[in-house]
Amino acid sequence: MKNNQEKFNTVISKNTFYFYNKKFEEAYEGYVNSIKETLLVLKNQVQNRGLKRELFEDLICKKENGLRALLALTGFSNESLKRLITFMRIVDDPELNALIYKEKWITEAEINDRDNIKEWSDNRIQKKIRENEFFSKGLVNIFFEGSTIPILSKALPLFELKKLSISKLNFEIDALIDTLIRYKEKGSYSGKKENNPETVIEKILNEMKIGFGKGDLGELISNAPDKKRTMDFIIPDKTNPKIIIECSYLVTTSSGQGDKSKTEISIDSLIKKHYPEAHFWGFVDGIGWYVRKNDLKRMVTAYEDVFTFHEKELERFKQLLKEVLG
Repeated sequence: MKNNQEKFNTVISKNTFYFYNKKFEEAYEGYVNSIKETLLVLKNQVQNRGLKRELFEDLICKKENGLRALLALTGFSNESLKRLITFMRIVDDPELNALIYKEKWITEAEINDRDNIKEWSDNRIQKKIRENEFFSKGLVNIFFEGSTIPILSKALPLFELKKLSISKLNFEIDALIDTLIRYKEKGSYSGKKENNPETVIEKILNEMKIGFGKGDLGELISNAPDKKRTMDFIIPDKTNPKIIIECSYLVTTSSGQGDKSKTEISIDSLIKKHYPEAHFWGFVDGIGWYVRKNDLKRMVTAYEDVFTFHEKELERFKQLLKEVLG
């Protein structure tokens, strides 16, 4: 058996620095090159024939990696596309419906049961593109005209809306540089505090001159150190909490949503035990929860009340703060 220093030395002296599987690298390089070549051919077609929607319809319908190539050109991620398609299926807006030929590909079942719509997989989207020309035409129209549709302008963050640009489809240099920058800055953009919906709650509390703290609750540290978690808002303070708020805004979906709902239910039990007079509220919002109904149903049971960031819900939140705090 090696001692700790020997084990430490093994990691340092025998470090491979970067792991890679040569066969996988070669195969994936072929995939990347395929997308690059597809875009180069498309660029030539656009230059020779002009910017025509038919070129992009053929791209996503006839090329194996056509849709991926279109996403690479615009900087629109695959996950963002799936969320957008879900949004298109849920929302009933005349202008958007006409742009995407919605009545030509939406099913009667989805129209009648919009609240229980589940997100489509990549395979389902590709199958729909191949089998329904109106769906593929509507998808291309989104990239051509999506930024002009009021409901999309209101729903999509400007960072994402800017990706739906004709100049990108026309391979204009400024637009391609914009795509590169947005790829590079996506992580930084997502991580900025100002982009966190919790700032909306902070602003409301500050405007109402309501004191609050964040972090761990003393009784949970003492009595349930393995189960406690950091709280997003503790009003007015950790010593005598009257309201405890947790915020979960999800744009993406993940298997961890089920675990998160279980954790919140566990926290609710701890709060009821150690802080029986405190109110436990949740802000639960975002399309990521909308399409994971079973996890959402479990999640909301953890809270005494639940709010979204809708304007009317924020007003209800303010009113309830006044009633509870006096």
